[in-house]
Amino acid sequence: MSLPNVTLETTDDERAEYVRRARIASDLLKALSHETRLLLLCLMHERERSVSELEDLLCMPQATVSQHLARLRYDRLVTTRREGRMIYYSIVDSDIADLVAQIYETFCSPERIARR
Repeated sequence: MSLPNVTLETTDDERAEYVRRARIASDLLKALSHETRLLLLCLMHERERSVSELEDLLCMPQATVSQHLARLRYDRLVTTRREGRMIYYSIVDSDIADLVAQIYETFCSPERIARR
């Protein structure tokens, strides 16, 4: 992986593209910056989950879980599927799932916890 190499020869269009990409990354990191939203994404990493299942796993009231799911949906990080009265949530794409997995490995995996 290489980071951008911005020099005096970098064009204005290239700089504008770096700024645009940085804004996208910043918006994503803002969405991930709340522990409940991050936990919800971790729980959805392996498979889609129903709202009631997420409530039970997090021991949180439905209103709280729904509020955070709405924010994740607003930020286009999750999608929904309705089956009767049940609503299921899943992560939108593999890039987001990969990022969530990397965050888990860095901060939450049993191997990392044992070393800290």
